[in-house]
Amino acid sequence: MNVLASKKAKPEIKKLSKEEKKLLFRKNVKRDKYLLLMFAPVLIYYLIFAYLPMTGLVMAFTQFKAGSGMMGLYTGTFVGLKWFIQFFNSPYAFRLIRNTFLLSFYSLIFGFPIPIIFALCITQIKNKYLQKGTQIITYLPYFISTVVICGMITNFLSPSSGIINQLIVKAGGTAINFLGEPKWFRAVYVISGSWQSFGFNSIIFVAAIMGVAPELYEAMKVDGASKVQTIRYLVLPSIKPTIVLLLIMSLGNLLNVGFEKVYLLYNSGIYDTADVISTYVYRQGIGSQNYSYATAVGLFNSLIGFVIVFTANRLSRKLTETSVW
Repeated sequence: MNVLASKKAKPEIKKLSKEEKKLLFRKNVKRDKYLLLMFAPVLIYYLIFAYLPMTGLVMAFTQFKAGSGMMGLYTGTFVGLKWFIQFFNSPYAFRLIRNTFLLSFYSLIFGFPIPIIFALCITQIKNKYLQKGTQIITYLPYFISTVVICGMITNFLSPSSGIINQLIVKAGGTAINFLGEPKWFRAVYVISGSWQSFGFNSIIFVAAIMGVAPELYEAMKVDGASKVQTIRYLVLPSIKPTIVLLLIMSLGNLLNVGFEKVYLLYNSGIYDTADVISTYVYRQGIGSQNYSYATAVGLFNSLIGFVIVFTANRLSRKLTETSVW
């Protein structure tokens, strides 16, 4: 009876007329006008640089001719899946997909846990000055230009004058041409990327850890839990949703290896391990002016990324009840 009474007591939602909806919309816009003005630049940016270029995806299914202008996107000869078939039949397809996947996979495996571990360590420092100083030092590399980072890597790893090789020679070894031998490129890419980004990427995890209620820490201390037990049974479960969400977002970029860094570090001698989809698209599109073919390869890359994100999100929602949507 109480359940029935409570159901009957629920007020009915009034349906608004079109005029009432318009008035409510104008009222909300007037109320939030300053917030909307702050959001406008972000919206304009994504419209111009993310959504408007999507109209050019039709190029992947047509024979686009350079110099035909915007109308050439829609007046070119329709070729269907010709460019996709050509890519998969090319001798470079497997190498490109393999290199792109492995660089991203290694970066994820070795680069994703480091910010979490660093955040756990930094929040355990009791000295506030030491904590802030350490954070600032680790944040700085993220704001250094990719060009500068690649210049530093080239100088440090130089076979003749690089500090790394000088240390190797002094230790009794022989100088290594890190950027000239294919087997070293992935290690150089992953290690330098992790070093540059782990401090900045830890900000979100530090904020999540700081959001854990102090009363829970006190309860763990009263129960006699050690620091390791506190991290294992309190901190990690508390930041689990944050970890899962960021992992799903990272999986979306699994095939989007940074073009600038690879392009600045690689050379034709190490294409076997360094050439990735983004650099191949650049050479085919800008270098060889095969715009339709390059667009098809880039579209394939984006579709694979979407499938990975969608699948990871569905699995996460079923297994952990945490998802992006």
